[in-house]
Amino acid sequence: MNLRPGLWQQQTVKLAMTQELKQAITLLQYSSIELHEFLENKALENPLMQVETAHVEVMDPRYDRVKKTKTTSQSDKQSWLEQIAKSDSSLHDYLLQQIDFRPYDKRMKGILTFLINSLDDNGYLHVSMHEVSSILSVSIDEAEKALTILQDLEPAGVGARDIQECVLLQIDTGSPETDLAAMIISDYFSLFAEKKWKQIAKELGVELNQIQQVCDYIQSLNPRPGADFQHQQTTYIVPDIIIKWEGQELTVSIYDDSLPKIHFNERYYHRFQSNNDEKVKRFLQEKQQDYQWIMRSIEQRKETIMKVAMKIVEKQPDYFMYGPDRLKPMTMKEISEELGIHESTVSRTVREKYAQTPFGTVELKSFFSSTIKTTSQEETSSTQVKKEIQQLIDHENKAKPLSDQDLVGILKENNGIIVSRRTVAKYRDQLGIPSSSKRKRFE
Repeated sequence: MNLRPGLWQQQTVKLAMTQELKQAITLLQYSSIELHEFLENKALENPLMQVETAHVEVMDPRYDRVKKTKTTSQSDKQSWLEQIAKSDSSLHDYLLQQIDFRPYDKRMKGILTFLINSLDDNGYLHVSMHEVSSILSVSIDEAEKALTILQDLEPAGVGARDIQECVLLQIDTGSPETDLAAMIISDYFSLFAEKKWKQIAKELGVELNQIQQVCDYIQSLNPRPGADFQHQQTTYIVPDIIIKWEGQELTVSIYDDSLPKIHFNERYYHRFQSNNDEKVKRFLQEKQQDYQWIMRSIEQRKETIMKVAMKIVEKQPDYFMYGPDRLKPMTMKEISEELGIHESTVSRTVREKYAQTPFGTVELKSFFSSTIKTTSQEETSSTQVKKEIQQLIDHENKAKPLSDQDLVGILKENNGIIVSRRTVAKYRDQLGIPSSSKRKRFE
């Protein structure tokens, strides 16, 4: 290796990450909602860029006014009864209403109000009685008395400090079954949760099927008593791609009606174009260039999404004609090689993008799955393997659930699918299915 100083010529190839390229990459991975927000923010920065977020149909004002009056009148008649039944009260409001109708003195209502305002959305209390005593300058006994009152209110389980206390507050004792449930949750909560029931049965002198009955009862309780009071607005998925079966062939189209329409502000541009101020000219030039970059990036985004979607349809025709059961193994690397683009570009393209298909709206990323070998030298997808595992576990004998090794043998024997025990365990975890020891039932 020559370490002597000197001058040499060397030719190298480098990728320069220009501002335009960086912006195109960023817009490609944006979902429809993110792109909508990006364009609105850009319109605030760039006066040459007009974003039309709503489409208003021009109508005869007289007809529109009459129609609006009739619609409003009809909606008022139909909605007043629904408004009576509709309840948007929060958990805090519901609890405060309950203590308002009880004969508590002003001091106790003040402590109760503080405790209610300290609850989280699930109805749990994360403040200690010592903190309540210190903050409100009340005794520990008064704070604990207020907590007892709070925990007697509806919904059952509200005011608990942890899930164990929440379950105990909901157990209606008075029968042998519920008394056993209260004892197990109180004294053997960790063992019960870990399903080490044989140890509990031995120490309490009960049968395993009795503990199974306790488990069924506990599962009927609500671990999040405040969740019913959470009002979240329903969100809807807007597809980016529409794939249809037109009788003889599959068609692919971009759905961009949900995106705002972008226009160049000609009026603003011509108004200041004749200005002799160099700063104004430079500002107009920069904003015009920015507008052109954004338009090119959006068009490039559409083209890339379209190319990837068409390639997916080309490689997965059976899926769109016969259903999800016919999904074939396919990787992003295959798509990138056939399209002549980088694998990361495919990954950005399918990120949070959805396709409306004859079998529902699905995420583009769901079409990609790894390859699993079979005994017939054919290939199947990991998605199909997961489905087979789910079906086997759904129909298993719960008294003798299938172990991961059992699943390996059945998949190979019945379906010819060759997978390792570790792979089965990984797929089972991804499906949210517990291990065989935790699926076992003692009837």
